[in-house]
Amino acid sequence: MGSISETPGYDRQAELKTFDESQAGVKGLIDSGITEIPSIFHIPPHLVDARPVVGPSDGFTIPIIDLAGASGEKRKQIVEEIREASAKWGCFQVVNHGAPLRVLEGMDVAVRGFFDLDLEEKKEFFGRDTTKRIALEYCKEVLKVGDVIILELLSEALGLNPNQLKEMGCAKGIYVVSHYYPACPQPELTQGTSLHQDNDFITVLYQDHNGGLQFLHQDHWVDVPPVQGLLSSTLEICSRQLYFRFLSTLIRLC
Repeated sequence: MGSISETPGYDRQAELKTFDESQAGVKGLIDSGITEIPSIFHIPPHLVDARPVVGPSDGFTIPIIDLAGASGEKRKQIVEEIREASAKWGCFQVVNHGAPLRVLEGMDVAVRGFFDLDLEEKKEFFGRDTTKRIALEYCKEVLKVGDVIILELLSEALGLNPNQLKEMGCAKGIYVVSHYYPACPQPELTQGTSLHQDNDFITVLYQDHNGGLQFLHQDHWVDVPPVQGLLSSTLEICSRQLYFRFLSTLIRLC
């Protein structure tokens, strides 16, 4: 496969502009019945990540931390588990975090419902809607997990008082991004979200049943099998600005 940048007469910017102005998105392309993906979504050969993909069957499992008892006698053990996971992986998964399953799944249903609307209906909402009830409820519950629970435990894992990170402003601001990927007719030519680090302090992820989330660890892409109600947390700015004790990990969606 040749690089699209080498195709004579190909104007990538013009194709991107046309795609953006259509407001149809990738879902609109799939709904139109395409059998080949547009060139703007092709990954040039020199950018293909050839690092191996591994998973639990290969002995690679993202740490799962049970937060039950975090306010009681198990707190010291949980803090140590977070310290170890953050230092070795830069990410971890949490169960018994307190965010109701109905809210997590409700957000998933709401996102799917929006993308399943007809194009003309979606255009009416094209923009940055922050008023929907389920989105606000989701933000409230995830803030409890990230702010009240995880940041306090991270502070203690760094040997600080529980409120230190919040007092430094690490809990200020929140934004929600919902990725929705329809089935791709040529998955070998493209990728959902490429290798990246988020530009925040901590990211709390909820993955649907389709999966696709991967973390980079020891030069391997580690698959994260979807588990109902389980949340994943990644540390971003933490490794670059706080004591250099914790790793910041790279992620992608396939």
